[in-house]
Amino acid sequence: MDRDYFQEALHTFNGGNWYGWKTHDDSGNKIPNKDRMQYKYIKIIKDGATMPTEADVNAKIQELKDAEANAENKKASGKQKLKDLGLTDDEIQALIGV
Repeated sequence: MDRDYFQEALHTFNGGNWYGWKTHDDSGNKIPNKDRMQYKYIKIIKDGATMPTEADVNAKIQELKDAEANAENKKASGKQKLKDLGLTDDEIQALIGV
């Protein structure tokens, strides 16, 4: 399953469920569902919430991607270290389930 980094990033601001999606653009035209989830169509639905800048959202997306890549690299490194100790792939899978 593909991660939705955009929405994950948005959830890190204002304590979670603070936003929704506009259904119509500024000209009153209906926004198709497939096009709605863009920064320009975010609407604040929680009192007291503030709109993060697009740059802040993009920085958070990159932070999430970097954390995921780092976790994958650590996992691969750990598996290699176990192999270097002489464990087989089957033994490693039995230990860590992957």
